[in-house]
Amino acid sequence: MEACFLRWLLFVALTSWALGDDGQVTFESELSSKPAQKLSKYGWYASVRLQRFHIPEQTAVARWLFSVKKGHSFNCGQHNVSIHLRWGAPPVINPTETVFPNATLWGPSLSLILAVTSQSSTTFNLSDPAPGDWFVAAHLPEDDGRIEQKGFPSCSYYFQPQLSVRRAADTPVLQPGTVLTQTAAPDRPARLKLFVPEFTSCLSVSVAGCSSGEALESAGCSLLLRLGSASLQHSQTELNCSGVSCTASLSNPPWDSWLRVVVESSQVNQTVTFRIGSNFTVGCKPKSVGLTAYDDITKLLGKSSVSNATATGNVSAPAPPPPLASPCVWSVPVLYEELDVLSLRYTPVNSSNVSVTETHPTLLTYPLPPQATGGTLNLQLTLNSTNATLGNNSIVACFSAWAPVLQLNHSEPCRTGLFMGYAVGINVSVPKAMVRLPFPQSTTWYLTLQLLCNSSDCGNASVVSVVPEVSVSACVDDCGPYGECRLLRSYTYLYSACVCSAGWKGWGCTDGSTAQSYARQLTATMLLTLSNLFFLPAIVVATRRSYITEAFVYLFTMFFSTFYHACDQPGAAVLCIMDYDALQYCDFLGSICSIWVTILCMARLGDTAKYTLFLLGALLIAMSMQLDRKGLWNLLGPILCAILLMVTSWVYRCVRRRHCYPPSWRRWVFFLLPGALCALIGVCLYVFAETESNYYYTHSLWHILVAGCVVFLLPPKEKDRKALGWSRGFSWSWRWSWRPRVWVQLEEFKTPDEI
Repeated sequence: MEACFLRWLLFVALTSWALGDDGQVTFESELSSKPAQKLSKYGWYASVRLQRFHIPEQTAVARWLFSVKKGHSFNCGQHNVSIHLRWGAPPVINPTETVFPNATLWGPSLSLILAVTSQSSTTFNLSDPAPGDWFVAAHLPEDDGRIEQKGFPSCSYYFQPQLSVRRAADTPVLQPGTVLTQTAAPDRPARLKLFVPEFTSCLSVSVAGCSSGEALESAGCSLLLRLGSASLQHSQTELNCSGVSCTASLSNPPWDSWLRVVVESSQVNQTVTFRIGSNFTVGCKPKSVGLTAYDDITKLLGKSSVSNATATGNVSAPAPPPPLASPCVWSVPVLYEELDVLSLRYTPVNSSNVSVTETHPTLLTYPLPPQATGGTLNLQLTLNSTNATLGNNSIVACFSAWAPVLQLNHSEPCRTGLFMGYAVGINVSVPKAMVRLPFPQSTTWYLTLQLLCNSSDCGNASVVSVVPEVSVSACVDDCGPYGECRLLRSYTYLYSACVCSAGWKGWGCTDGSTAQSYARQLTATMLLTLSNLFFLPAIVVATRRSYITEAFVYLFTMFFSTFYHACDQPGAAVLCIMDYDALQYCDFLGSICSIWVTILCMARLGDTAKYTLFLLGALLIAMSMQLDRKGLWNLLGPILCAILLMVTSWVYRCVRRRHCYPPSWRRWVFFLLPGALCALIGVCLYVFAETESNYYYTHSLWHILVAGCVVFLLPPKEKDRKALGWSRGFSWSWRWSWRPRVWVQLEEFKTPDEI
């Protein structure tokens, strides 16, 4: 019912848009929806619910509808949902305001705050959006550190985004050198598109012959000319035309892509007719880019890692020729290698050293595939140590997307016509520079290098050697020593993020403002491991009372709980004797089996029934641990079943004897009630009081209380059991006798009572 209402709402919106369609183009509407997902409090990037939408070419308007609904009816408090929107790659967010790693830069994203009552929704409209993938990320406020046990009812919020678009299906193409006649009204702008080829240095779009009504060449025409698309990372180029003609110029437009042209009119109740044309300027077009047809295979085989491993003999590839020079730019071919998931490497084919001069910029091209946008793009420039003649001069670089910047000097910024680039500089005093870009956009990236001299003459530094290293890695610096890089998935899209430990936080686990000292890490490890030694009294008591099976279960629990917590600790104080998953499984299994055998032992069942239930319960608990290790009913199920059996056995004894069981009041006051109180306090601590900050205190206390309640609750030794637990009536004799021995049962067997 709710989904039908949302679709109806979007249908009404699309219908209202259709009323404003102009007659020059045909508009089509599309609707896409994602399933509702449960939101989480923000702890790290895996807490974010990431959705990907695709906006087609020539979309006029995109409207997102974000809906959030509470999953339970009881009072959960007031929470705000944060929604982030970015084009081309997932949004880089920082809700906890942590410090980013050095040299880490990122593109901006749009953030929305949605206050949730029982059900809330909001819309976001974007005119002329950039085509391609758009990513929506949503999360709840920062995690308060409370450890919630799985299975208990909790506040849940479900987030569902929907997108509706209206796109122009037959947008006119503006060819260079041709003129088109178009009309624009206040509610019907003229929409066109033009293709920008490679090596275009300047683009100009001219509007002329503006007229409105019957007055030709009227000077009162008011038009707004816009170039480009809206993508939150950049703004469109706009020009107000108040006369009969105007020209909008765009330097360094995006190469090899379609550019949107929109002309709007502010004339009230008037349709404006105008002529529009475009022209391109190619300021620098090299004669050849990359390798020639005769040496490409040789170059690739010479640089390939596979060929290096399988080459026979000592035959080496011939030395590569110097890069091909052109009147305006040196273009260096680049080898692209896929190493692993979210792991790419780009290396210059000719040599790792790249020549840089003052007269010509050096250009390297790095195509970034869509599957690499979930990683981190790394750029490192290193000055060759042999460049002793550089002096006080420097090398400037511009790392830009969609189009290169081919003029680098003190006055020209590192930016293209629609996008901002990343400027890098190195010299003798700073021979190395680095730029890290988390979640880069999928396009062609360009690196422009040029020697910049402080004076008119560079002296002996006419050619300088630089080593550019460009790669894509899963995480920033592999998350450092206090983090782990995790690969995440949203449907078919893969991306990565760092999960930090020992109090470190941040995008690359480099923010140590709340980091734990080594002494605190060691204290936490010692508390969680040594607190398991409180099972030793339980083992001794069980052995002295001839409960050998139970004693071995307690020993198993103590051993694996000790080494599981020694392996589970973050930071440096860690000891793992086997696989972490195996230690965790054995710890959980031993803990529940200890509770199971203790309560069954209190039920005072016969040996056959007791040991059968021991084995059956252990098998069922092992199965449930494999299905859902942290499920609530894995703990409550065995406890409730064992208590039910114990109560049934005690009620049967009470009815049979017509007396309360256990019969001794001392047993109730000094053993059963303190043991039950310890168990109750331990369960309350385990379920309700544990947080990330007090975990090693509360969980250590949980170990002590559980071990203590076993000492209190374990029943006394049965009267018919010997020291090692063998039942009375079992005899083993080595004496030879020809006389038959006759056993006489003097009294009827009775179930032993507690002392």
